[in-house]
Amino acid sequence: MSSEAPAYKRILLKVSGEAFSYPQKLGLSAESINYLSKEIKSIYELNLQIGIVIGGGNIIRGLAASKEGLDRATGDYMGMLATCINALSLMDSLERKGIPTRVMTAIEIRAIAEPFIRRRAIRHLEKGRVVIFAAGTGNPYFTTDSAAALRASEINAEVILKATKVDGVYDKDPKTFEDAKKFSEVTYQIALEKGLKIMDAAALSLCSENNIPIIVFDFFKEGNLKKIILGENIGSFVRR
Repeated sequence: MSSEAPAYKRILLKVSGEAFSYPQKLGLSAESINYLSKEIKSIYELNLQIGIVIGGGNIIRGLAASKEGLDRATGDYMGMLATCINALSLMDSLERKGIPTRVMTAIEIRAIAEPFIRRRAIRHLEKGRVVIFAAGTGNPYFTTDSAAALRASEINAEVILKATKVDGVYDKDPKTFEDAKKFSEVTYQIALEKGLKIMDAAALSLCSENNIPIIVFDFFKEGNLKKIILGENIGSFVRR
């Protein structure tokens, strides 16, 4: 383990499905998964407890599928299964790097993963295992952002780290508008009022109620994740 002191003891990392396919939009990329597991290993070596909530948008998005005529609930359940595929790919990559993991799912798939049980998840974290939470909340109509807020609350995470492809929170899309303003820090209330695209309203409200700060950062810049864990001011901070 590293002698460097982490700023947090227990974190929840929210990783979108895009991180498994970047830079293409769909499917699985071995290169992307290897990059993801390398970045996680860099913070695991700092001796902190890591929970991860996985998205599945690189395979299917329930809301998008429903716009094509698929029943929304059915599409969401398909999305939950997509997160399980991603979780297994990350599990395999991490364990090949010598990192012990557990995949826990919100819907029971006992042949490949443990069902989510809060006390068991916390025990895994205490034993130094990276816990990968898949299948969202187990309910349709809820995003994996909501799942991240829920799991962070349940495991008493000190912070949610939202891995994105932008370097923080802006008042509008910085890739479209040159005058987009970046927030170094913003409150939950302002984020909700301005409709800033950080997390959906349900997730932000849950984080606010449980006073769980969110750091939005560019995950695709190598080393950013470790810098945040070591206390550097990276990305945008969302809190009360």
